[in-house]
Amino acid sequence: PMRDGVILSADVYRPAGVGPFPTVLVRTPYDKGSHGPSPLLIRVASAGYAVMVQDTRGRYMSGGEFIPFVYERDDGFDTIEWLVAQPWCNGKIGMYGGSYVGVTQWQAALSRHPALKAIVPNVTASNLHHGWVYQGGAFELGFNLSWTAAGLSHDTALKAHGGDMSAPDMQELLDITDSQTAAFETLPLRGREILQRHARYYDQWLDHPSYDDLWETLDVRPAYHDLSVAALNLGGWYDIFLAGTLENFSGLRAASADPSRHQLMVGPWHHEGLRSGNPIGRMTFGIRSTGGYVDEGGMHLRWYDRWLRDEDNGVEGEPPARLFVMGAGRWRTADSWPLPGTDFQDWFFHSGGRANSASGDGVLSRDAPSEEPPDSFVYNPRNPVPSVGGPLCCNNVFTLGGAFDQRAVEQREDVLVYTTPPLEHDIEVTGPLKV
Repeated sequence: PMRDGVILSADVYRPAGVGPFPTVLVRTPYDKGSHGPSPLLIRVASAGYAVMVQDTRGRYMSGGEFIPFVYERDDGFDTIEWLVAQPWCNGKIGMYGGSYVGVTQWQAALSRHPALKAIVPNVTASNLHHGWVYQGGAFELGFNLSWTAAGLSHDTALKAHGGDMSAPDMQELLDITDSQTAAFETLPLRGREILQRHARYYDQWLDHPSYDDLWETLDVRPAYHDLSVAALNLGGWYDIFLAGTLENFSGLRAASADPSRHQLMVGPWHHEGLRSGNPIGRMTFGIRSTGGYVDEGGMHLRWYDRWLRDEDNGVEGEPPARLFVMGAGRWRTADSWPLPGTDFQDWFFHSGGRANSASGDGVLSRDAPSEEPPDSFVYNPRNPVPSVGGPLCCNNVFTLGGAFDQRAVEQREDVLVYTTPPLEHDIEVTGPLKV
């Protein structure tokens, strides 16, 4: 039961024995049944941890209304409060999960419940405004509409129609999922009746384009300095929320009184994280890049053993950052992000005013420009530049993320291309990039 009387539904998995046990909590909007018994859950429970998987408010078997993000802090606190009162729980709580299930971890951490000791947020954001709904400041239409219509509204509409998949609302949501280009071109963005019925928060997001009180309340970054929870951050170079993963790690390391409580792993993965497998787009990064090689379950258990069981297993003494170097096909460790000793370089755009397409005159070099004409292009919203791979969500559902050949895109006149001369030596590019 939550503080307002709403009842949330959960499945509990307990190891053999009397207990009490340290307990791992998973709070998901994607159906608790889909999380268990997963290989990771089984491994954690087999190691002597109780595991509880809960449907978040308004989702599947839980009561109340689902509004993304808004209730997760208080509901996280209340759920932990219920857990520590159970005779089989020893009062020490950990969490894990990716994407929105990572958000529920950070929001629970913001509740500052003293029993929450360790989290393992995977492929998730820090700031839910320009790190999620308004990526880079622009409404992320492709992700927001797909996630809302295909990923969230189905359950809400199905409940409203008594489980009848043939109901008109269900068919309309399926049409949005199957015909996304037509859905994206439907204007205005606001006021789509199907979403007003089953996802009224969508218009609310559109009503808050700026970083205002709505988003600030949900932002984990201002709290970095007083969060005591130990966080193992997992991310992918091709994940839509990579920037938030890196920011949470570096921000907590910089602000924390005990930086050893915060670690990072980033692999050549898309939004499926350690379960991405190979290839990632059109590139194969080898067996060393896979979740099996890095031992996802073992990594979680060592983190929990240290912070939920107080085992002196050496976790704090390990390099805090572990990164996969794409191209070299190897892992490297580092003490921080950005990497110590990084050679930050400025590279400059050059052209004679015609950098349009790969056939244009755009050049990228270390030399600063002098008097050069500007480059321009014509933007046609009816023929936008397509996203071909890259850091997208959600792989094999909406569109494919990962590494793809960009040459076809670079033939377009509305794409500016700046290319270096052939490099004389190999160069590793690992660090924050900006234009």
